[in-house]
Amino acid sequence: MSEENKTIIRRMLDEVLVGGNLELLDELLAPGFVNHNLLSTGEAVASVGIESFKQEIAALRVAFPDITITRDDLLADGDKVIVRMRASGTHKGEWGGIPPTGKVVSNVPTISIVRIADGKCVERWNVADRLGLLQQLGIISLPRQARE
Repeated sequence: MSEENKTIIRRMLDEVLVGGNLELLDELLAPGFVNHNLLSTGEAVASVGIESFKQEIAALRVAFPDITITRDDLLADGDKVIVRMRASGTHKGEWGGIPPTGKVVSNVPTISIVRIADGKCVERWNVADRLGLLQQLGIISLPRQARE
């Protein structure tokens, strides 16, 4: 089961997030799919349902249409798959209320844990380095002593 679960996550990253095939989510996600910690807003809340997640991914792809993902680790244990990855792309559209900057962001670290049941993703916890992303976009900067 572990390999099948890892394949589901590979497809979600490669075909949906990078490739833009949002309709594939109908096959990969359970109807009551819960996504914790929304990616485009940074709010620590959950969204429920396939359509909600499609909107989330669509918004991310508008903001970073050339998004790429580098998977550093893909681990499966029981009903969970953990992926440690880095995202890169050009900020060409609004993201979380931030107008496009045209800046390239690279290697934004993210860790996702996805619970899978009956061959479908039912729950996802996602933690991305939003502070680092905002720094790369030039939205915020740290005081000099914090960078040293």
